[in-house]
Amino acid sequence: MTDCVFEDQGEGKFAITGPMTFATVTQLLEESKQYFDEHPVITVDLAGVTQGDSAGLALLLEWVNWAKYYVHEIRYQNIPPQILSIAQISEVDEMLQAGERWLAPAR
Repeated sequence: MTDCVFEDQGEGKFAITGPMTFATVTQLLEESKQYFDEHPVITVDLAGVTQGDSAGLALLLEWVNWAKYYVHEIRYQNIPPQILSIAQISEVDEMLQAGERWLAPAR
C-alpha cells in the first residue's frame, strides 16, 4: 500500500498528495487514466507531494506526452523542488510547460 493520493477536485483540476516516487507512479498513472480523457484542460497541483524522484519526473513528462497525443492541455502547479531539480539537471524542465500549448484553438 502506498501513501499517495490522486484527488479529482472537479472541472479538470487534480491534486496529488504524498510521495511521487518509483513506488507510487504506476498507481498515479492508472488513476489518471480514469479522469484525464474527459477534460480538454487539466491542472495538476503538486503542492501536497512530500517526496519526488526521477520516476515522478517521468510521470509528469508522460502526462505531457499524453496531452500532446490526445490534443489536451496540461498544466502543473507547485512542482516539488526535488523533481524540478532533476528536470533542470536533465535539461527537460522546459518540457514540463510544453503541455500548456497543445489545446486546439476554438473556431
